[in-house]
Amino acid sequence: MIRSRFAVAAAAAAAVILSAPFAQQLFAEVSVRWPARSRPLGVAATAVPAALVLLFALWHICERRILRYGLLVLGFGLGAGYILFTALTFAESFHFVEYGVLAVLFYRAWRPAGDWSNVILPLAAGTIAGSLDEWFQWFIPIRAGEARDVLLNSVAMAAGLLVAAALEPPARVRLGLDRPSRAAVARWTAATLVVFALFFYTVHVGYDVGDPEIGSFRSRYTAAELQRASRDRAERWRTDPPAVQRMLWREDHYLTEALWHVQQRNRAWNAGDVAAAWRENRILEKFYTPVLDTPTWADSRGHRWPAAQHDEAASKVGTTSRPYASDAYAYPLYPWALF
Repeated sequence: MIRSRFAVAAAAAAAVILSAPFAQQLFAEVSVRWPARSRPLGVAATAVPAALVLLFALWHICERRILRYGLLVLGFGLGAGYILFTALTFAESFHFVEYGVLAVLFYRAWRPAGDWSNVILPLAAGTIAGSLDEWFQWFIPIRAGEARDVLLNSVAMAAGLLVAAALEPPARVRLGLDRPSRAAVARWTAATLVVFALFFYTVHVGYDVGDPEIGSFRSRYTAAELQRASRDRAERWRTDPPAVQRMLWREDHYLTEALWHVQQRNRAWNAGDVAAAWRENRILEKFYTPVLDTPTWADSRGHRWPAAQHDEAASKVGTTSRPYASDAYAYPLYPWALF
């Protein structure tokens, strides 16, 4: 029974992870087709399942009502508070529900243990699933994975566990952990830490790249790696430019970083901050050169400034020596020096 329930929970977790790019396409389509209704639809996608669970709980709970109603209030309060106060998007709200369901499934797998492992192990399994989910999304061009979302998944798991315990409390609860449970908790805790650490290293650890003329900017690559990537893309894109964004393909993070600097350059120019725009353009010219002259899915004309605009920016900047640190990188990235 325990193995079959765990197999169901693990299969559901795999389905959530592997469906991420398809779900994003659905959310994007909804936002395009019904822009004014996307937020209400997101609320409905969260509220309707929650309401059904609440109605089922009120009908189902007949014993130990005070304790179980208390757990129910805590679970729904935690979920509602997190969703409302963090202003989750449509996709994030739906994701919250998915992980609440996973919490119920993993809880049912370990419920017979009768000690604190039936809470600790589902949280560990959910955190591993959440880390793998965000890791997978980081590799997909239309999704983004970050540690903040792993926290979101863990909060959803906690809310789901409270609701699951209210619906189906353990027959008996012992304080502490039995010997078999201690070994299981140790293994799952170690696995959770290893998976999250590898995910965090891949997604959130990078480098401060410094240049005497420009200042500094953060990247997943060292200056030397950026130069090698620049030569590689220049050769490859001659015959296969990234003119179409492939939804189900491994993301080219070199291209992604370059486009972030293009966006930062253009924002600075439109805001009248010529010095910042010039520095961002020099970052592109020195470290992301192929992107300037290659048609991309973001702009079929390439991203190089017209000569007149380039000369205008150069004349206005002059010999300014104001320190500059680019914040074009769209997600938290911590340089190796901090570790």
